[in-house]
Amino acid sequence: MKILFITLSNLGDVILSLPVLDALKERYPQARITVMAGPRPKEVFANSAGYIDRLIVYDKHSGLSQKTKLFNELKKENFDIVIDLRNSLFGALLPAKYRTSAFLRVPRHIHHLKERNLYRLQGALKSKEPVSAQNSRLPIDSPQDRIYIERLLVDNGLGAQDKVVAISVGAASSTKLWDTENFLQLCNELCHKYKLILIGSPNHKARGSYISQNCRGRVWDFIGRTTMGQMVSLLSRADAVVTCDTGILHMASYLDRPLVVIFGPGNEAKYGPWPGAGIRKAVVTREVACRPCEKAQCRFQDIDCVRLVRPQDAALAVEYVLGEKEIKTAGNGFKRILVVRTDRIGDVVLTTPALKALRENCPNSYIAVMVSPSAREIVEGNPYIDEVIVYSKDKANRGIAGFWRFAAKLKKKRFDLAIIMHTKKRINLITYFADIPRRIGYKDKNFGFLLSDKIEDTRPLGLKHEVDYCLDVLRNIGLEVKGRRLYVPLKKEALEWADKILRENDIASGDKIALIHPGASCVSKRWMKEKFVVLANRLVEDYALKLVITASGVEDIACAGAIAKELRYPALNLAGKTSVAQLAGLLKRAAIFISNDSGPVHIASALGTPVVSIFGRNQAGLSPVRWGPIGARDKYLHKEVGCAVCLAHNCKIGFDCLKAITVEDVLKAVDDILKP
Repeated sequence: MKILFITLSNLGDVILSLPVLDALKERYPQARITVMAGPRPKEVFANSAGYIDRLIVYDKHSGLSQKTKLFNELKKENFDIVIDLRNSLFGALLPAKYRTSAFLRVPRHIHHLKERNLYRLQGALKSKEPVSAQNSRLPIDSPQDRIYIERLLVDNGLGAQDKVVAISVGAASSTKLWDTENFLQLCNELCHKYKLILIGSPNHKARGSYISQNCRGRVWDFIGRTTMGQMVSLLSRADAVVTCDTGILHMASYLDRPLVVIFGPGNEAKYGPWPGAGIRKAVVTREVACRPCEKAQCRFQDIDCVRLVRPQDAALAVEYVLGEKEIKTAGNGFKRILVVRTDRIGDVVLTTPALKALRENCPNSYIAVMVSPSAREIVEGNPYIDEVIVYSKDKANRGIAGFWRFAAKLKKKRFDLAIIMHTKKRINLITYFADIPRRIGYKDKNFGFLLSDKIEDTRPLGLKHEVDYCLDVLRNIGLEVKGRRLYVPLKKEALEWADKILRENDIASGDKIALIHPGASCVSKRWMKEKFVVLANRLVEDYALKLVITASGVEDIACAGAIAKELRYPALNLAGKTSVAQLAGLLKRAAIFISNDSGPVHIASALGTPVVSIFGRNQAGLSPVRWGPIGARDKYLHKEVGCAVCLAHNCKIGFDCLKAITVEDVLKAVDDILKP
């Protein structure tokens, strides 16, 4: 039996074809096998003497006369079987009893190229039973290679007891290449738990040097120090392998190593870790709308599919393949998720624990958040999301035309799940017309019938905090949630601005600041101006605090100005002069934040700044049980004054609930926070 095995592909595809060669060797152990491969992958077969009989290195750039001569030589061999998985002219024209056919239709349910190659072999051999190799494997490394690697490890202080993770930091295509900083952060995540070895071709030596020099722990840089055979020996020794979508992926799969692959534009169902083998493998990717495009060039010039992959997700995947942690699978059915929260800033802040829980359940999913323009800075920079979508119903997306433009734009993003945290008619309509197949939200009169998953709305009862109501939405789709910590990104520029504006107004870095926010979204939430004046004076006299006043909105800015004028002590009035990010910078510098029931209360809680929040209205759904600050040292003040029904801003008794809260009440809360 004479067999010709033609594999004229790149390194990765050649390795993907090796199971076919192994199956042939196992099926016909006495056969004489000739392999024809290109110049670069020839190293794969360098140690194959005794496994195959002959290696022909085919140069596609050779002249026609040389190719014709080679064809005639092969024709004289009278091969019984010709296997050509790339459908070259050699495979098509050389005579043989059995051959692969370019016209064989592979069933659609067979996705992976390894399995497709084996199916083509089954067709070539006219076998009714699937073919595979159980015990055969091409010897790519030699005993000398194994000795070299063992010596290399020992010389670098790495013993058999050490748990080694080999990290391939390169890729042949720029669209598949993870950023160097991401690899560095991954190494920082893993270096104190495992022995990390950097591997790859000499082309990526600069990357390896940067990572090894800047990592917080020891990293061994072996890039460019191994031949193909030695690389195989090193991979065989590694307890886990991390790589981009490149030849190392297929080599580690062929060797049955625990494997983590960072995927970008490629299709992991076709080119990912090999199915079977019974070892743990993980693909880490980000499901942007255009992936998998399988293109060599990104048409958007951003390569978000690989750029947005988070190092902490790759680190978790390493622990998973090593059997040390489990990756949640409850949310893995959702590849592209849209979270909608288009109400006020504080409401968006209270949604951030749900964003974290969503990311923990769906580590590889693409998560976008849809917010109003005022809340954009609250979620920009949040590490648990991939995109911020701004919906401006009064400006860019105004009217029927704006509505349809926005819905059409959203449809192109191909979300498969919309989580609507605050139901509105427009939002339910938009997500419906955007063809998002699963839409979860509250069952109410705001076109709730358009939702696919309807939750009974008990929020007006105020039985729990808004944070918990948001987490309950995730529980309704089977996700596991834990933790209630708020998150607001703190930008370096905002901190620098805050330090500068304070310094320019004679507030030193060592001074303790009381930041006062007398505004709120409704008059029924606003404590009296004259009480803020008395309070601010006492804060200076009793606690030696420096005063900063903030506010937004025309009425609130005017109120802040009036308070500043009536004070006996200087106060820095920044009402109407800060962005949300700059307000966060000020809050981070404050020793205490005193405010009405407003969005900045929750920003302060997220930043760890202690809060005293003043509540008025006596409605269950608007009470501090639902909307109060949740920081460990935070306080809120709320008094009952006997109202059977709260009329909110239409109050007929002059907001007695707010009047009942005295300056001494607030000072007592301040005292509890500031004094040990």
